[in-house]
Amino acid sequence: MKGIVFNLLEDVVTTEYGADVWDDLLSAADADGAYTSLGTYADRELVAIVGAASARLGLPAPDVIRWFGRKAMARLAVAHGSFFAGHRSTRPFLLTLNQIIHPEVRKLHPGADVPDFDFDTSDPDILALGYRSHRRMCSFAEGLIEGAADHYREVATIEHPQCMHRGDARCLIRVSFRPDGS
Repeated sequence: MKGIVFNLLEDVVTTEYGADVWDDLLSAADADGAYTSLGTYADRELVAIVGAASARLGLPAPDVIRWFGRKAMARLAVAHGSFFAGHRSTRPFLLTLNQIIHPEVRKLHPGADVPDFDFDTSDPDILALGYRSHRRMCSFAEGLIEGAADHYREVATIEHPQCMHRGDARCLIRVSFRPDGS
């Protein structure tokens, strides 16, 4: 996994809980903590840090990963605002994943292993995303979707009727969006 993911996780944790908590998580996970954005690190290291966070917070690991994805998206929007600028809502932004965002990620972070998405746009009220990745981090994808919706001041309602964690060949994430009324 690319170091940028670890950098984002460190930023999210230290912003929300403080540097001491980040250090505690690294200690509990027996992780080094020295991550460069272009470096590549073992997936198991991220899994260990998430496991430590899960134990500390008393939350299931998928909830921790989803929370991380949601919080990370705000940071990505600041760092890569041009990806977001041409869209007025979440749905068209998400439809750029395969053709614009992921190719750019591979340019910026050589060797990045990004998930593969397919889309069903036949229902104007629901965007169906097929998700495939050997990492099976569909919770992270859900969090990123929620974070993108936050960016566009929308609320994402997510259903996950198929999941690789339940033995399906791919995850199916169905999302509807509505304006955030708050």
